[in-house]
Amino acid sequence: MRKMALFSVLILISAFALALPAWSADTIKIGFNIPLTGDIPKVGEASKYAAEIRLAEINDAGGLKVGDKAYKLEFVYEDNESKAESATATALKLITQNQVLAIIGPQSSKQAIPAGEVCNANKTPMISPWSTNPKTTENRPYVFRACFLDPFQGPVIAKFASGEFGAKKAAVLYDIASDYPKGLAEFFKEAFEKANGPGSVVAFETFTTKDKDFSAQLTKITKSGADVLFTPQYYDEVPLIVKQSRELGWKGPILGSDSWGSAELMNLCGDACKGLYFSTHYAAAGAKGATKEFIDKYQAKYGYVPDDVAALTWDAINLLCMAVQNTGGLSGNIAKDRDAVKDKLTQVKDFDGITGKMTFSPGGNPSKCAVIVKISDKGEFEFYKSVCP
Repeated sequence: MRKMALFSVLILISAFALALPAWSADTIKIGFNIPLTGDIPKVGEASKYAAEIRLAEINDAGGLKVGDKAYKLEFVYEDNESKAESATATALKLITQNQVLAIIGPQSSKQAIPAGEVCNANKTPMISPWSTNPKTTENRPYVFRACFLDPFQGPVIAKFASGEFGAKKAAVLYDIASDYPKGLAEFFKEAFEKANGPGSVVAFETFTTKDKDFSAQLTKITKSGADVLFTPQYYDEVPLIVKQSRELGWKGPILGSDSWGSAELMNLCGDACKGLYFSTHYAAAGAKGATKEFIDKYQAKYGYVPDDVAALTWDAINLLCMAVQNTGGLSGNIAKDRDAVKDKLTQVKDFDGITGKMTFSPGGNPSKCAVIVKISDKGEFEFYKSVCP
């Protein structure tokens, strides 16, 4: 309770008591609230790497043209340590100390939901590239996202399980202490049971963050009679779950979600994950056009194929830059300029991103398609099919 009280006080102090001076006349600062350490550092790495490429491109071309003036971009990277409390502190620091015009991130919902509260209270635009939980943007006019939502993703995977594998019974294994997997597991269960009848999710097993032994849950799942197993976990947890499930006799398909999409997944999982499917935002293998150009640039600079976090971060940066340009000019008063950028983000229509075309609905959420990816025998994330709203 004391932590919550302190958090509320911090929001109030920062929102109503801080005087915000005019910002630099020649530089636009954009903050990045990302996990460079903690449980999912590859997510932060991918975010920063994509940002560094785009930053160099814009500045090398003379800066971001807004009205009749060109601005140099400055990206401020702050580590949220993959923790909710650090994400809120980072958001406050970027807003009040660094005085950024807007923030990109956090990426995962566990950090994006509380950070979104801070950004909204401080009337600072925030775009989460990767957070799919509805709560991130709910009743927060200053908070946006560059990805689809879990109420869409859950039914996509449930429909795929039934259509692709003829599944009549499903099992789910998820982290009950984390907003993203908990929410997505519930949306999947609701959609699957709506299609296949009450009780068709025959095992709905949970664990808690940092757990490494899933044998009790997976034993129940193996004996449940389920046709498929769905586990909406992060890239560092999936290899443990997949390998332990096979050791305990699970022979059926294992399906995942966009949290599987890290380039690190196959380094950790190897052959055990080949042939599996997950829903995500884009497929690197076989990409064309602007998407392939991004992949080639990223791979040439950093030595590996960018994951969906990197691609979504790229889109989030371009969305934000477009909104800034669409203001027609900046006043130099940071509060007014933040409001202007927020207003232009709400008007985004048919933005052609490398992860798909986006139009923002009221509430900061884009309407866009999902991709089903198959992990090939080469360990590549291959496009399998697209599912649109």
